Amino acid sequence: MRKLTYYVAATLDGYIAGPEGQFDFFPFEGEVRDTILAEYPETLPTVAREPFGITEAPNRHFDTVLMGRSTYEAGLPQGLTSPYAHLKQYVVSSTMAAPDPEVEIVADDPAGLVRGLKKQDGLDIWLCGGGKLAAALLDEIDVLIIKRNPIVIGSGIPLFDGPFNLAGFTLSANRSFDTGVSMTTFHRK
Repeated sequence: MRKLTYYVAATLDGYIAGPEGQFDFFPFEGEVRDTILAEYPETLPTVAREPFGITEAPNRHFDTVLMGRSTYEAGLPQGLTSPYAHLKQYVVSSTMAAPDPEVEIVADDPAGLVRGLKKQDGLDIWLCGGGKLAAALLDEIDVLIIKRNPIVIGSGIPLFDGPFNLAGFTLSANRSFDTGVSMTTFHRK
């Protein structure tokens, strides 16, 4: 059965973006960059794959991406209407229409969507953001991979932005990099 993996960068104080959705303060360099390019090439937007020489890199972990409206809209000013064309793309939003035929808009019941996707054949499902969607899908998240960056921003979009909901996970891997970033993997208990 496929798994839903929340693979995301975060600050030491638990934010995945600044108050206005800023995320350009997360470094993409050194060992972290090399690890992502080698192990998670499908998590780079399609337009970034050629400059990094991974145009033909196979999807290693995910063949589907799920994101909230704000996460999706971050690429629209650059004309990215299909940011992950190499993946099946779903955007959860009750307010927007599909701006691209390669992107499917899900107006309600993201948990139902995930449960249905888990029953299909394929690689795992990548939840790439945002915090409200992650909170709504907490009970469906099987794996957390958090790239914890050694910075504090004080406010912004939290890793999980929702009501109190206790969920247990078990540490399964932790890697530290030369930039001070740590990549920690947890599996649901």
